Amino acid sequence: MSGKSLRKITAKDVSGLVEFIKNTVENAGCKGVVVGLSGGIDSAVVTKLCVDALGPKKVMNVFMPTSVTATDDYMATKNLSKLWGTEYKVVDIQPAVDAFTAALFSNIATPLEKGNISARCRMIVLFNKAKKTNYLVAGTSNKSELMMGYFTKFGDGACDFVPMVDLYKTQVWEVAKLIGVPQKFIDMVPTAGLWEGQTDESEMGITYHDLDIVLNDMEQSLSDDEIANHVGLSVERVAELRSQVKKMEHKRFPAICPNVPVDN
Repeated sequence: MSGKSLRKITAKDVSGLVEFIKNTVENAGCKGVVVGLSGGIDSAVVTKLCVDALGPKKVMNVFMPTSVTATDDYMATKNLSKLWGTEYKVVDIQPAVDAFTAALFSNIATPLEKGNISARCRMIVLFNKAKKTNYLVAGTSNKSELMMGYFTKFGDGACDFVPMVDLYKTQVWEVAKLIGVPQKFIDMVPTAGLWEGQTDESEMGITYHDLDIVLNDMEQSLSDDEIANHVGLSVERVAELRSQVKKMEHKRFPAICPNVPVDN
């Protein structure tokens, strides 16, 4: 058995995403959406999909920098919001991050710990904005990140709805081209921006191109040997990735509950 290529994204797929967002907001009785805009491709794509679904006046973009946020991200997010006509807010979360860091870790905080604190502080801001405006928080995670657990639980993984839950990262890039996201965002090196110099692919130890093929093959029930031959990775590396996906189930599913029988 050989692996299948990832399905190409079409204009019909995009229309389905736009309709999903529109129906989700209407069914919730909400007025619009809040999207954390980081300067990366995922938040740019979700923003544009929301604009297409609801109109720019019902989309609030919030940029939440810290001391390690790239300077270029300030202008990039502002220009993108201006391009699409969304409401644009800036909330500096560094004081909150410093306060939590001091309270929890003193001077021994690792970059990952600070990164998780930053992600959770950002979600506090987004849900606060959403509550005040009767908006929903739109999640920006994609399928690759969700399957690998490459997000902060109750941080960037927290949201009211997640449009790209069925899109691998490489498919997000395809959507971006179809909906008119500026090429500079498509060409950016993927990074969560949680600490200086951090990139997604270096942290995971694999390119999104290879990762998405592996994950897609796993969903088709291919064996580790078959996936290794298809992608050109070692069987050991494929096994590691499969183990990671399994271990991260607790992050992408609702809280684990016991199956306790109830007597009649």
